[in-house]
Amino acid sequence: MTTNHSTRFLAVVVSALAATGSPLHSQPSPAAPHFSLVRPRFDAAHSVETVAYLDRFVRWPGNAGFDSSIMHVAGKLAAAGFVEKAAAKPTDRMTYRIEHYPMITTARDPAAPAGPRAAWEPLDASLSIVGAGGKSTPVLSFATNRNMLATNSFSTPDGGVSAELVRVSAVTAAALDSAHVRGKIVLADGRLGQLFTLAVQRGAVGVLAYSMPKYTQPERYTNSIQFTSVTYDSAARAWAMPISFAAREKLNAALAAGPVTLRAMTKSRFTQPAVELAIVAEIRGSVKPDERWVWSAHVQEPGANDNASGVGTLQEMARVAADLVKTGKEDPKRTLTFLWGQEITETARFISEDSERAKGIRWGMSLDMVGEDTQKTGGTFLIEKMPDPSAIWTRGEDHHTEWGGSVLKEDRMTPHYFNDYVLRRCLDQAKGTDWVVKTNPFEGGSDHTPFLNAKKPGLLLWHFTDVFYHTDGDRKEMVSASEMKNSGIAALVSGLTMASADGATARSIVSEIEKAALARLETERKLSADTLSRGGATAYESHILETWGAWYRDALKTTDDIEVGGSSAATKSAIAASVRRVEEATQKAIATLKSSTNK
Repeated sequence: MTTNHSTRFLAVVVSALAATGSPLHSQPSPAAPHFSLVRPRFDAAHSVETVAYLDRFVRWPGNAGFDSSIMHVAGKLAAAGFVEKAAAKPTDRMTYRIEHYPMITTARDPAAPAGPRAAWEPLDASLSIVGAGGKSTPVLSFATNRNMLATNSFSTPDGGVSAELVRVSAVTAAALDSAHVRGKIVLADGRLGQLFTLAVQRGAVGVLAYSMPKYTQPERYTNSIQFTSVTYDSAARAWAMPISFAAREKLNAALAAGPVTLRAMTKSRFTQPAVELAIVAEIRGSVKPDERWVWSAHVQEPGANDNASGVGTLQEMARVAADLVKTGKEDPKRTLTFLWGQEITETARFISEDSERAKGIRWGMSLDMVGEDTQKTGGTFLIEKMPDPSAIWTRGEDHHTEWGGSVLKEDRMTPHYFNDYVLRRCLDQAKGTDWVVKTNPFEGGSDHTPFLNAKKPGLLLWHFTDVFYHTDGDRKEMVSASEMKNSGIAALVSGLTMASADGATARSIVSEIEKAALARLETERKLSADTLSRGGATAYESHILETWGAWYRDALKTTDDIEVGGSSAATKSAIAASVRRVEEATQKAIATLKSSTNK
């Protein structure tokens, strides 16, 4: 998952609906027929095999590992019955294509020069302390810490370089000037990118920086290193290393004993001109082919959970969907689209490149870090919701994660049934199992954001808090087959249900959303009553209730797009009735709240 913040805040949340024991649990699921078809066919061993394949590589766009991963997925799609688009006949319903894009610098990628961008691949690295008589004490090795070399680092001369180590107390120009860093290796606590820029400008050979978030528990997992990048600098051709807690302690101890000389070796490969690959696979809808459900899973980043688990899960979803269509068990009326590529970039391209295609996108779902072994990583399965009032008033059992949430303004809300619909499908899958399903308010940072930016419903399936997030401890041993299976089944069934929704299905979902609204209103009323008992303002608490009520009324109105071919009169009537009942419940909750303050 892409990070736009230095850390993410708290933990995870249970939705109001799940916590209240809503009567939804006794209501037959509109997705039940699809679950019965998908569950026996979903083989997590296929997902695990893909995770193991991708885990071999440090995958950045345009490099050999990224490209090999894309081709691995393409081969699996072909084996499942998808036909390469260029060779497909008009009657071929299941197709895929590999897209090729020249890699160029974008506003989102400042760590590269303007114009064509080189693909970067780490090959080897080591760091050691040079002792008396030339004896070396190892500090870091690429074989065990493959995140030790920052993206865009250049290679040292063959055999490496030796230089004095100097520690600076702050990552500032003044601190570096006073340390006279020319010809030296610089060590600091703080942001590696900033240190690199300032130190290289002053002639440093290379830099080392320590900056591990608390949630990674660095004093327990002392060898963890989070990947990071530095500015591409073809003139200086320097290198940078993020370091682990253990490496930091070893270097500090050595410096305390006297002057230190380090031997650093780095080996990397730049490829230019570079091409970014992506895959688009589709199962064409039989009735409304221009209307789409879109899933996406990003390939780049070197982790197994982040995001080989999403790639492998989505690949197995595509295989199962293809099998169901080929055998006539499923006939999706709308198109099902599967995307693999660079995070955010590929999804945004799919939405923006074809305005007519974009009009038909009805739902978007990102699979990012869906395979966490929760016992090993500490992560909990989460549905990151579309912006709703919980991203404004985060209270009760709603909490942001440690990745980093921020308070949204009311005009950022996007009322829609998608939040509760997907939560309900995940709870369907969890029923009778030990799969834990939770939610968190909107935070952003993955493939769901392009959908939201385009005013499309978009959700993220993921896990957090993960002590190995973005570290070189995120390897295949941290991935759970059962977690990928649960996530994949719930995600695929969510799409299959919507792809062929008839009037009865639509009305059942309307009923689910209404019950979710009533449960939320009751939860918020209790929270507001508690706030009032501690001196809160009645008008402000009433506004929170009204905002939730309005959000759900508008969310119910969006259910008009569920039924294939448009809502029937019966469905329209059901929607209108639900909207009225939610309005009545909202006013009743506000009146009850106000009456309690007059006693």
